[in-house]
Amino acid sequence: MFEKLVFPCPSCGKPNRVPIDKMTASPTCGHCKAPLNAAPIEVDDYELGGLIEHATAPVVVDFWAPWCGPCKAVAPHLADLASEYAGRLIVAKVDTDRHQRTAATLGVRAIPTLVVYKGGKVVAQQAGALMGAQLRAYVTPWLD
Repeated sequence: MFEKLVFPCPSCGKPNRVPIDKMTASPTCGHCKAPLNAAPIEVDDYELGGLIEHATAPVVVDFWAPWCGPCKAVAPHLADLASEYAGRLIVAKVDTDRHQRTAATLGVRAIPTLVVYKGGKVVAQQAGALMGAQLRAYVTPWLD
């Protein structure tokens, strides 16, 4: 059963195992005590499946690739979003060059593509770069 995510702390880089149901409860790094859910988390297809299934908050997923210019432009805006809505929203990133299964299942044909999951289901999907106020407006309807 999928219950925990393992990802590096955005501050110190040390790996942390965080129960998915605690991702919205302001988890902190076991080493440096920095907040862990205040930054986007990198996940693979398997981890994304578990995250979507068990998350108690909406999950915004950025399907991106390292060579994509618009993806690079969106990244700091997603980091701001994760920080601003920490505890109310989980921001995840899937590198489509390395992890293609979920993107193919969703019919992702352009990157970046943002997908919002709530209650384990896709509630919104948007191809193209959303930044600043547009990005906030895109996720706001799904916040509790």
